Amino acid sequence: EVQLQASGGGLVQPGGSLRLSCAASGFTFDDYVIGWFRQAPGMAREGVACISNSDGSTFYIDSVEGRLTISKDNAKNMVYLQIDNLQPEDTADYYCAADEIGDYGCRGPNFWTLGYSFWGQGTLVTVSS
Repeated sequence: EVQLQASGGGLVQPGGSLRLSCAASGFTFDDYVIGWFRQAPGMAREGVACISNSDGSTFYIDSVEGRLTISKDNAKNMVYLQIDNLQPEDTADYYCAADEIGDYGCRGPNFWTLGYSFWGQGTLVTVSS
């Protein structure tokens, strides 16, 4: 059974940092890409970053590049999302999701259409003073 477990969310003051974790199990980790998605209150879910577990290539959407760092530990089947200089607009439920590696790495059509095959539950990040 495929399982993805996101954790690490919490309440943070503006300018602070968090590291979110995604624990994966039930599939061959190296054959998949992992994406981080977020859904702010009243907004549509969006992909923010992804990583290919086979070669470590990464992708970030323009609005978060420079503040987010996605990384992985293949030995532990873990993917992380470091978020620095958190701002109130980063407040959202953050989800990790997995999909088989395709022709476009992690940022293929499924990243943009939220079509990754497997999803975990979200972890809430709240940025507030």
